[in-house]
Amino acid sequence: MNNNKSVIYWLLSGCFLVFVMVVVGGITRLTNSGLSMTDWHLVTDTFPPLTEAAWQQAFDAYKQFPEYKLINVHNNFQLADYKFIYFWEWFHRFIGRILGFVFIIPFVYFLAKKKLEYPTLKKCFILLGMGAFQGFLGWFMVASGLKDMPDVSHFRLSLHLTFAFLTFAYTLWVALDLIYPNKTEVIQPLRKLARIALFFILLQIIYGGFVAGLDAGFIHNHWPLMSDGQFFHDSITQEKSTWLARFTEGKSGVQFVHRTMAYLIVGLILYLFLKSKKYTVTRKQKNGLNALLVVVVLQFTLGVLTLLYSVPLWLGFIHQAVAFFLLATMTYTLHRFSK
Repeated sequence: MNNNKSVIYWLLSGCFLVFVMVVVGGITRLTNSGLSMTDWHLVTDTFPPLTEAAWQQAFDAYKQFPEYKLINVHNNFQLADYKFIYFWEWFHRFIGRILGFVFIIPFVYFLAKKKLEYPTLKKCFILLGMGAFQGFLGWFMVASGLKDMPDVSHFRLSLHLTFAFLTFAYTLWVALDLIYPNKTEVIQPLRKLARIALFFILLQIIYGGFVAGLDAGFIHNHWPLMSDGQFFHDSITQEKSTWLARFTEGKSGVQFVHRTMAYLIVGLILYLFLKSKKYTVTRKQKNGLNALLVVVVLQFTLGVLTLLYSVPLWLGFIHQAVAFFLLATMTYTLHRFSK
């Protein structure tokens, strides 16, 4: 680890910035700020408008798009309101720019100083491609809300969100490869179970994006049952004509999958924790399992509270942030059982 300390800190700082960016992205979504910047420029959008005339010009441009024409024009929406939503979308993009500089400048330095061994270098090129693609996905998502309807496609939102989580997890994995260069004995049954748990966590993140994109957290605000004391609410079959659409496009169906999968994930992680007692695990493996169990219970509790209180901003913010900690502890645990 000592030989790669600077590279490790660089990768972990990238993880932290991805975390911050996604959390700010969640606030952007919860404050309905995502469509405030109606164009994308690599340089000229680096800072917000600096004069009242520039602010008015940006506001006038915003007025030409569906969100203002169909919603905000009826809400006595003024320039001060626009400045508020503009800030969150600008801040989200600004962190993205900072993340790009934090990755590229040290990468070039490490490359010149030959501090990156070939396996790590290959992984860094993958990370570079993932970062560029994530930027494209961000604009691809926003563009879907600037045409006919004043809302982004929930499929594109989920793709943008999930890919950010994947970028975070892969960056952490590369850092862990350097932190723990020595291989340990692989316990196949536990590694297989950890992989299954990771798969369902990623699927849950996808559905979290669906819930956010469809505003599906604002209905059926009851637990453990959905509205009207039903486990499987009647509205699930009434919203869409096919089962696929009901569980990918219908608000009730998407919420049902998200809330039900939470039980499955808690069960899988609890089973992994208990099954590990049958094997001789290392201290780091045990620490990973302990942290994983604590975080998944915390995230489940936050999910229930977020639903019961109809997604207040602060709870939605914390729920999304803890999802990162869940993925981080899952990635760490799987790494310790894989390497």
